[in-house]
Amino acid sequence: MGLNCSQIIDMHVITIFFLGQVSGRRHSAPSLRPSAVKFLQEHSLRNNFYNLSQIIFTAMTNKKINFTITVFVAVVMLVQLNSCTAEAPSDLSKESIIPKPVSVTSTGEYLTLKSSTKIFVQAESEEAKMIGSYLADRLKPATGFEFAVESAAVAPKSGIYLTLAGTDTKSADESYEIAITKKLLTLSAKTPAGLFRGVQTIRQLLPAKIEFTAKQEGPWQIATGSITDFPDYTYRGAMLDVSRHFFSTTDVKRVVDLISYYKMNYLHLHLSDDQGWRIEIKSWPNLTTHGGSTQVGGGKGGFYTQEEYSGIVKYAQERYVTIVPEIDMPGHTNAALASYAELNCDGKARELYTGTEVGFSTFCTSKDITYKFIDDVVREISALTTGPYFHIGGDESHVTKKEDYIPFIEKVQDIVIAHGKTVLGWDEISLSKLKPGSVAQFWASAENATKTVAQGAQVLMSPASKAYLDMQYDKNTKLGLHWAAYIEVDQAYNWDPATLVPGISKENILGVEAPLWSETITNIEEIEYMLFPRLPGIAEIGWTATPARSWDEYKIRLANHGARMTALGIGFYKSTLVPWIE
Repeated sequence: MGLNCSQIIDMHVITIFFLGQVSGRRHSAPSLRPSAVKFLQEHSLRNNFYNLSQIIFTAMTNKKINFTITVFVAVVMLVQLNSCTAEAPSDLSKESIIPKPVSVTSTGEYLTLKSSTKIFVQAESEEAKMIGSYLADRLKPATGFEFAVESAAVAPKSGIYLTLAGTDTKSADESYEIAITKKLLTLSAKTPAGLFRGVQTIRQLLPAKIEFTAKQEGPWQIATGSITDFPDYTYRGAMLDVSRHFFSTTDVKRVVDLISYYKMNYLHLHLSDDQGWRIEIKSWPNLTTHGGSTQVGGGKGGFYTQEEYSGIVKYAQERYVTIVPEIDMPGHTNAALASYAELNCDGKARELYTGTEVGFSTFCTSKDITYKFIDDVVREISALTTGPYFHIGGDESHVTKKEDYIPFIEKVQDIVIAHGKTVLGWDEISLSKLKPGSVAQFWASAENATKTVAQGAQVLMSPASKAYLDMQYDKNTKLGLHWAAYIEVDQAYNWDPATLVPGISKENILGVEAPLWSETITNIEEIEYMLFPRLPGIAEIGWTATPARSWDEYKIRLANHGARMTALGIGFYKSTLVPWIE
C-alpha cells in the first residue's frame, strides 16, 4: 500500500525538522495569507501545510544548513505532494468476506490498529476472555503489536470490544454483530460461538498479510460500518478420512483451524475402514496394534490414543468445532475383522488389506459378540466425545444381506442412543426404521434420502457430485478420483441443498458436509490442495442464504482470498475460473 498525503507530509516534516535542528537555532516563520488558509481548509490540508511552511522557513533561514540540501528536500517534497491524493473513503460492503454476511453497511472511514490498541472483553465471561486471547494471538505476529487483553464492565472509548450482550437478530446461537467506528470495533453476540464466528470476520476485514506468522508492514486498517450475520444452516462441516491414510493429530488440528476460519462448525472423522482402525479401544486393544498397523499402499498406518483423540476434541471445541466420530459398519470393517477372528461368521481372522476396493467386508450380524463389541466401542468413544453425534457408517455393505442389514442398523441405533448420542449414518441407513432424532447423510441415493424424509428424519447433504472434495478438479489433477464427477470450483459452489433432490426442502435438512476421502491423499499438503479453494464455497452454502449467493459475485471474493490463503500457508489449486489476486 502506498503513502497517502498525510503520511508523505509527515515524512518530510520529520526530515526538515531534523535539518532545522542541526544548529539549535530557531526563527519565526510568517503566517499564511487568509486566501491560502481558506484553500487549505477546503482541502482538509491546512494544519499539515501550515506546520510544514513554518518548518521550511526555519530550516531555510538557518545559515548553518546547506541551502542546496534544503531546497532539494523541499522540491522533492513539493513534487510528491503535488502527485499524492487524499485517502479514499472506505467501503465495508466491498470487503471480501467468506461466507458472505447477511447484511453490511458502510460509513466510509477507517479504524486503524496501533501498537497501543487493546482488546477488551466482557468482565464476567471467561470464554469471552479466551476468545479475546485467541484474537490477540492471531493479530500479534504480523503486526508486531502486543494487543493486551483486558476485562471491561462497559464499552471502552477505543480499541476492540467483545461482548455477550446479545444481538438484535432472533436467529441462531452463532449470530453476531460488528459495529466499527474510527476509534472502536464492537463485536456483540448471544453466545461465545457467535463471538468466535465474528472474530473470523474481523480477521478477514484486515489486509490478507495479517495471516502471516512473521512481522509485516502496516497500516492495519479496517473499514468502518456495521455487519449483522447468522448462519442459514446449523450444521456446516467437513469430513476427513484418516483410515485409508493416517494423519497425525497436528494435521487434524490444522484442518480444524482452516475450516473454522470459514465458519464451519463440525469435523467428521472417519476413524475405521477396511484399511485401518485409527482409535484406541482399551477393551479391544488389538484393533489398533494390529488393525491400525497399515494403510493404503502398505504404509505403516497409525492410530490415536484415547488421550490424543481427547486432545483433538478439546482443540476443536476451543474453536467451536464439534468432532463427529465415525465407526463404519457393518461393511468397511476388514481392519476389525483382521484384528478379532470372532467377529467373522466363520471364526477366521481376515488378512490386513491395503487396496482401495469396497463392499467386500461385513460383521457377522447374527453373533452376540458383534453387538458386545459395538457396545464397547461406542461406549468408549462416546465417553471421549463432547458432541451430540455418533456416525455409524452403514454404506456400501454389499455382502451384507438386506434381511441382515436392516435389523443390524436398528440394533446399532439403540446402542448409540443408550450411550447418549444421536445417530448419524450414510443414506443407506434409511432402509431400516430410523429412530427418533437419527440423521441420514445423503451422498449417492436420492431415493434413500427421500425415504429418510418420509420417516420424519433429517438429512445431512453431501452429494458426491458436488461436495466430495477428493474428486479431481479436472482430468489433469494428479490427486483424487473422478467416479462421481470432476468437480471444479464453480460446480462445488453452484448448488442449493434445498432444491437438489425433489421432495427434500430446507426444513428437512440439517446442513451440509464436504467429505475428503483419502485413497490418494497422503499428507497435509495434499489435503489442503484438495480442500482449497472448494471448501470456502461449501462453507458459504451452509452459512449464506441461497438468494444472497451468486457465482459471478462469489468468484471475485474468492479471488481476493488467494493472497489470504497464501498468507495462511495453503498450497491451493489455482483454478482458471477464478481471477486470482495475490
